[in-house]
Amino acid sequence: MTCKYNNVYVKDVATVVGVLESNGKLSSYFDKKYYDYYFGMESIEQGEVKLFNDAMDILLKKTNKKDTDIDLLIGGDLTNQIAVSCYGAKKYKIPFLGVYTACATTMEQIIIGSTFIDSKKINNCICTTTSSNLVSEKQFRNPIEYGAPKPKTATFTSTGGASIMLSNEKSDIKVVASTVGKIVDLNFKDANNVGAAMAPACCDTLYNHLTNLNEKVDDYDLILSGDLGIFGKEVMKDYLKEQYNITLGKNYDDCGTMLYDFSKQKEITAGGSGPVCSALVNYAYIFKQMKEKKLKKVLLITTGALFNPTFLFQKQSILGIAHAVSFEVVK
Repeated sequence: MTCKYNNVYVKDVATVVGVLESNGKLSSYFDKKYYDYYFGMESIEQGEVKLFNDAMDILLKKTNKKDTDIDLLIGGDLTNQIAVSCYGAKKYKIPFLGVYTACATTMEQIIIGSTFIDSKKINNCICTTTSSNLVSEKQFRNPIEYGAPKPKTATFTSTGGASIMLSNEKSDIKVVASTVGKIVDLNFKDANNVGAAMAPACCDTLYNHLTNLNEKVDDYDLILSGDLGIFGKEVMKDYLKEQYNITLGKNYDDCGTMLYDFSKQKEITAGGSGPVCSALVNYAYIFKQMKEKKLKKVLLITTGALFNPTFLFQKQSILGIAHAVSFEVVK
């Protein structure tokens, strides 16, 4: 399903990052950096709520808005029952929607918010997402205290909070179109290689987005996938060529390979992941490049691995999903 929008714009963004992200390749682009894994809170979960609130508060300050000026807040994260977003949202007097498609959450949020705005149901909304490496490792795999080894294909859940305000007021960047992805199941079961599990869904969404809009890869200055990582990125290029006869060139990259400095940060393994990984790259870095007119037309495709430990223990496969949104610089 592909939709076009006429009056949706990016008002502003805010990003907050953790220790490793503060030392990564994009460090200088973030609004706030922490060098404390707990962010001054008593637990890692409360620390992630702090990231949610920090991103919200910075965005409201940057846009000179109060919470009562915002029509809708859309939150999402990786915790059970998206608890971090719920506890983060209680601070604000804003109608709240909680969403979840794992690492594809950010574009899902933007699709929902853009649809509300374009249909003139609301004038603006904020989309906020978070993830925490410590919280995610405890929930999906093993707490880091266990010292469990990881294969080189494993991605590293990023730590941070990211907010974006969408509005019907004109700004430098316009939300042009979106494609809602389908669940793709290739019977993949390796939880330590989710980049490969998500890549086919990313290919499917990219193909449908281009086909439905009668576009080509070369129509974009940049096509950016969500967080496939080093190995998933290569799987995507190979699968896209084999199944759809589409070749990705120099205008393609992956958020999971951009956030960290692999030459210095060896613990990152195959690259970044988590819903905030793509949000940090897109909001802090890519949108800045667009505001400076270095990029004029960009397609962002966030990818999600839909599973939980219980289903994996029952020998079920990891499902893939990907949502795409295209942005253009306003002339």
